[in-house]
Amino acid sequence: MTQGRGTSGLASHRLFVVVPFYQEERLLPATLAALSAQSDTEFSIVLVDNGSTDASSAIANRFAATSAIPTHVLVEPQKGTGAAADTGFRTAMALGATLIARTDADCLPRQDWVACLRDAFEREGLEFVAGRIRPRADEGLSLCERWVLPLMVLLAERYGRYARRGPQFRYPYFMAAGNNLAITSALYERAGGFPRTAIEVAHEDRALSERVRELTDRAAVRDDMVVFNSVRRVRAYGFVNVLRWYRNHGYTPSVVDVR
Repeated sequence: MTQGRGTSGLASHRLFVVVPFYQEERLLPATLAALSAQSDTEFSIVLVDNGSTDASSAIANRFAATSAIPTHVLVEPQKGTGAAADTGFRTAMALGATLIARTDADCLPRQDWVACLRDAFEREGLEFVAGRIRPRADEGLSLCERWVLPLMVLLAERYGRYARRGPQFRYPYFMAAGNNLAITSALYERAGGFPRTAIEVAHEDRALSERVRELTDRAAVRDDMVVFNSVRRVRAYGFVNVLRWYRNHGYTPSVVDVR
């Protein structure tokens, strides 16, 4: 575990941001730069290496050694975003986190992302928050691609509201993608955390958010909590197949870890 430099110490950082990564030497530096550029820097970071063999680990450790934001680098050998994210969340809890957010290593949180999610917890008293996903603008997007990701999210949410109903749920379905969500440590523990599975087996973010819907009604989507996401999966799978993949694994790609 590697700790970066910080002036206020871990005791004052109750908010942690967890970033799982695997073979992300190309995109991880920009994600770390986006976290460093947050308007609210009163948080700590947990980076979880899920068995990378490229330069990702070196990039993460170099960032931890030089960052003003306290940063911890872990290795989770069990394959799967669920296992890596859960290890990161439980490490954050052991370090004293009461609020934990997650983004992914191909994402760029907007500069006010931390400030907006903190506001959701502290001013609105929420226990679980999801944000909005927009396509990254630095991947040479076509005009069509600029609309693909928001449209996919809209379609997925509409389908979820129709298909994921029941008396056990305390609020209507909304999409809570793993690259843009936050939860209290207490609720994460009550919900059982992310399932420690590979994404081929289960979408860990969906499993957690569906369990949360059974436990609390203090949950919401924040339109101002924005993360810019890579469209590389859409390019690799195609628009329809991505929807099939996220719906119920109706599409099985030959390569899941698109890089």
